[in-house]
Amino acid sequence: MKQILRLRVNGETKEVATEISKTLLEVLREDLGLTGTKHGCELGECGTCTVLIDGEPVLSCLVLGVEVEGSEILTVEGLKERDKTHPLQKAFTNLGAAQCGYCIPGILLTAKALLDNNPRPNRDQIREALAGNLCRCTGYTKILDAVELVAKGQEV
Repeated sequence: MKQILRLRVNGETKEVATEISKTLLEVLREDLGLTGTKHGCELGECGTCTVLIDGEPVLSCLVLGVEVEGSEILTVEGLKERDKTHPLQKAFTNLGAAQCGYCIPGILLTAKALLDNNPRPNRDQIREALAGNLCRCTGYTKILDAVELVAKGQEV
């Protein structure tokens, strides 16, 4: 059975007819075409599907789309503001913090939430915030370096 959902995604209100049993991850990717949010484990263990809901990191594979009506949802596509790349995206690119890139959307959004709540975290706080985001390609050092660089307000 389909239901009309009215979602606020990346600053825009979207209406979509979808099954009530679909996760937010499925609604974003399949119904709204926002494929930046990635399928990972679909068990809430890898962080790949992380989006921000009302500014907080949430695993979109564990939330039904119908549960987030009226909330502000931010995906990796929404990080870019007025065609301006977000400082985290710049730092990740310029430091080579992304290898295959599959986990990066979730990591970027988790890092954004951290910096929004704590603009000057230390390395241990960054490590703790990103602990739920798994990456199989890197040793995490460049990821931590990139977030730390942005936290210090430094340009790359």
